[in-house]
Amino acid sequence: MKKMNYMQGAVCCYTKALKLTDSHADKAVLYRNRSACYLKLEEYSKAEADASKALDTDQGDVKARFRRAQAFQKLGRFDQAFLDAQRCAQLEPKNKAFQDLLRQLGAQIQQKVSAQLNSTDARVQQMFSLLLDPSTKECDRQKAAQNLVVLSREEAGAEQIFRNDGVKLIQKLLQSKLEDVVLSALRTLVGLCTGHQSRVSQLCVVMGSGASSVSLAACHLLQVMFEALTEGMKREIRGKDEAILPEPSKELRSMLRHLLEMMPASNVSGPGRDSAINLLVKQVPRKSLKNPDNSLTLWVVDQGLKKILEVAGTVPEISEGPPLTDNSHMSCSVLLSKLYDDLKSDKERENFNKLCEEYVQQHFSRPGLDGKLRAIQTVSVLLQGPSDVGNRTLEMSGMMDAVISLCASEDVTHQQVAVEALIHAAGKAKRASFITANGVSLLKDLYKKSENDRIRVRALVGLCKLGSAGGTDFSMKQFAEGSTLKLAKQCRKWLCNETLPPTSRRWSVEGLAYLTFDADVKEDLVEDKNALLAMFDLAKSEDKTVLFAVGSTLVNCTNSYDVEKPDPQMVELAKYAKQHVPEEHPKDAPSYVEKRLVKLLEAGVVSALVCMVKQESPALTEACRECIARVFLALVERQEDRGTVVAQGGGKALIPLASDNTDAGKIKAAQALAKITITSNPEIAFPGERIYEVVRPLTSLLRLECTLLQNFEALMALTNLAGINDRLRQKIIKEKAVPKIEGYMFEEHDLVRASATECMCNLVLNTEVQKLYLATGNDRLKLLVLYSGEDDGRLRKAAAGTLAMLTAEHPELCARIPGTTTHWLEIVQALLLSEIPDLRHRGVVIVQNMIQAEKSLAEKLIESEALEILSVLAKGGDGMPDAVSKIAQNCLDKAMEYGIIRNREEKEKSSGTEP
Repeated sequence: MKKMNYMQGAVCCYTKALKLTDSHADKAVLYRNRSACYLKLEEYSKAEADASKALDTDQGDVKARFRRAQAFQKLGRFDQAFLDAQRCAQLEPKNKAFQDLLRQLGAQIQQKVSAQLNSTDARVQQMFSLLLDPSTKECDRQKAAQNLVVLSREEAGAEQIFRNDGVKLIQKLLQSKLEDVVLSALRTLVGLCTGHQSRVSQLCVVMGSGASSVSLAACHLLQVMFEALTEGMKREIRGKDEAILPEPSKELRSMLRHLLEMMPASNVSGPGRDSAINLLVKQVPRKSLKNPDNSLTLWVVDQGLKKILEVAGTVPEISEGPPLTDNSHMSCSVLLSKLYDDLKSDKERENFNKLCEEYVQQHFSRPGLDGKLRAIQTVSVLLQGPSDVGNRTLEMSGMMDAVISLCASEDVTHQQVAVEALIHAAGKAKRASFITANGVSLLKDLYKKSENDRIRVRALVGLCKLGSAGGTDFSMKQFAEGSTLKLAKQCRKWLCNETLPPTSRRWSVEGLAYLTFDADVKEDLVEDKNALLAMFDLAKSEDKTVLFAVGSTLVNCTNSYDVEKPDPQMVELAKYAKQHVPEEHPKDAPSYVEKRLVKLLEAGVVSALVCMVKQESPALTEACRECIARVFLALVERQEDRGTVVAQGGGKALIPLASDNTDAGKIKAAQALAKITITSNPEIAFPGERIYEVVRPLTSLLRLECTLLQNFEALMALTNLAGINDRLRQKIIKEKAVPKIEGYMFEEHDLVRASATECMCNLVLNTEVQKLYLATGNDRLKLLVLYSGEDDGRLRKAAAGTLAMLTAEHPELCARIPGTTTHWLEIVQALLLSEIPDLRHRGVVIVQNMIQAEKSLAEKLIESEALEILSVLAKGGDGMPDAVSKIAQNCLDKAMEYGIIRNREEKEKSSGTEP
């Protein structure tokens, strides 16, 4: 008991001593000694904290480190204790106490690991028993499978599953007829192989399931495998991975070969094949064209292009090809386009063309119609993907003649394949004029005379495509007045007809995508709420091929495409030279567009766009994402609509659009985010961690390539974020936005310059930004002083506010203000005399900071007219804010404390002048 009292007394003494010294070295010794006392008192958390404080001063303090190791040991934090004890033994290898502690800790760590493994092993064994026992109830079997998923995500659990030959059990589970059990098995595999290259090689199994949910889970598993193998190619392989998987690229190619073999395989389901295509789209092409290595793409082209073309050329109704979904052909088009775009040289592209031409020619030259239909279907897919390749195959001898003749076939399937090829060819520059001249009459006949709606709707889309050749140019219409509206009306009719198959209804959206270049069609469509709802339902459906058509239609309806306004002088010159001048439709005026946006919002367009963004499909291409981003930007143009967009999930959907998109799409999405952040509470619009994801897109708008409006909105949005908390300010700094913001503080445009200064005003709350102003040899402080004297009230407020905060936080900056400009005193006095309350308040704060910082600065201020101004302000009255009067009085009190005011009065009396 006496010993305990003695230790308590020692702690009190050390605590008092810490308050009496400013020496870091002395404090380190006192903390180290107090740590020893706390160890004796069994207050281990305090002992660890004091030892850490001692080590902050001197990392080589072996006594402090030893005491921290002892504290960690008692707290059960054996890993940290072991590291400290190991460091002590390195510093003093012959110290027996250090060696003993290391041995104790080694034994304790081993015991802890064994206990964890035994506990986990028991749980794994229990799950296996339940899953393998035929008498287990199905509900218990499902629970056991779900528990296995949880165990696989723990390091110890994953290890035990492998030791107990769990992979074979999981393969048995994959054969279960219960979808939930199969999903659990797949998710267990994901947990097992995540981040483990050696396990990936053992878990690459064939999965081509009929259920779409199981297929998606399998796709996730394979994606994790790809990522682990790709990561392995980037680093040096060591340890146990080295023995199992010496060359990741071999395993990667092995997996790719398996995916390519799935393409033509008849035993692989449609959803499984789509998932395989999706993986190839995501994993094979380079993520950035700056990466010179496109070897994976070249390997896939050489080894698997013709297998991909097998899927592209399959016509399910007439050939015994692999099972397809409605999305398979579109997915193939996207994959082929991605592979072609990833090629670097003419030689590589020529090889791609040659392989495609060989495949098409091989089938086209076969006797009978089946081969020709397969060849035409392949050309159709190529035209939707790498169109240059599609055009070359279309120009092969006899191909176009075969397409035209099959359009007149009595077989509906033959007609369908040929008409679709004709439609896709019509959009390509090389063939559009030929088809306009030769195909319009054919398509009209099919539309009028065919008794099958599948053919009629496709013929209608062909006519729509040809009828929209003039784009938004009101003066260039291909068809007679009213014809376009009739076509659009029929498209809307088919779109709302739920008895038609989804593929036919999707084609009607394709037609509207072309026809909505016409403003009259836009107006009719937004007035038809049933048609809008039907289109939005299709966008949310399983048919992903409709996404781009819906996106294009909405871009047209919202006029969110880019339109360059012609120079009026050039227009006059063009008219004089009798050149064609594009004309805008009267119903494309802003007032009409605004009304259309309101009607789209009322119909639920935001929820449709959000669902479209969530789609995991190659059909959600970058071009499609750009369309969605453009529509979102149009929807948030009006401030009063932004709350609706956020409430329906638009803010969340915009974040991925700002990172995974075309360059133009990224800018549009980022600008939409900026508009939302300016007028909405960012913490509500982007809750939780999502708010930190907004910073990077906003920073991307601070570029010369962006417009001044985009710069301005980004700065305003960043100002709002910087005012929330320091973690957000730190994120802005990490994204290297500060130098860009400083650059815009010199911008000639008043609003941009002021918004950049406002942003900096909020950022100076961060210590890292404050250090920039504390550093010497730059004009940052001078700029703030000069801006505080500008005519622009908004700029003055921001600069004076920044100056007030900086001088309050760092008084040493006050002494540097007189050296910034000879007019500094006039600027300060002008702030004090301002009629704007905010500026006056900032002025008195700056003066107070300067007077409190140094007596010499106080003398300069009091000897000027500032004394009289402060005296008036201190009296208050006439609507003077109490805060301003109080600060002004504080300034006068401090001057009196210095004796400056009294000395001034005495001098004036001795010289015979009135004060």
